[in-house]
Amino acid sequence: MNMLLIYAHPNHKSLSYSFMQQVLRGADENTQVKETRVLDLYEEGFDPVLMFNEEKRRRDMHIDPELARHRELMLWADKIVFVYPIWWGRPPAMLMGFIDKMFASNFAYRDKGGLLPEGLLKDKSVVCVSVMKGPTGYLQLWLGNAHRILMRKALFNYVGIKKVKFFEFGNMENPKGKHAQKLEKVYRYFRAVAS
Repeated sequence: MNMLLIYAHPNHKSLSYSFMQQVLRGADENTQVKETRVLDLYEEGFDPVLMFNEEKRRRDMHIDPELARHRELMLWADKIVFVYPIWWGRPPAMLMGFIDKMFASNFAYRDKGGLLPEGLLKDKSVVCVSVMKGPTGYLQLWLGNAHRILMRKALFNYVGIKKVKFFEFGNMENPKGKHAQKLEKVYRYFRAVAS
């Protein structure tokens, strides 16, 4: 299995970065993982802003030469892992901009003229590892599970990805937030995950 880890946090001293390290540690010890590649959106200076004009059209995003390397990585990967914080009940703008650019028509899905498109990324699986200041139940109870609905239904299912796993860790700015246990849980998952 080839694994692509997409990291979306500006600080390499953050708790999100610690979770990324545990994903990599677990994957490194997993015999099912042939290779892991990391796409650090902030470190590479990814531009999340969509820009359309006469030369750059939305319908041509699937062949945009600036995104060719990212498309190759997405196609190469069997499992795509996103590590990011939850800010204001959703992933950061950097990750949302990456999604806007990468999950384009004729790359991630193809319109068939019906209600739903044909998902072109259907052979892949996704894991989302997210951390937040508020309690874990905040997303489910207060926001009606908006984060999972956005990521699973509005995005991944739409492009054909049905196998989606979430790790949503709350209370992460609390000294009693059980950081070590949560980091260990992520490490153990990636050490054992098959596909």
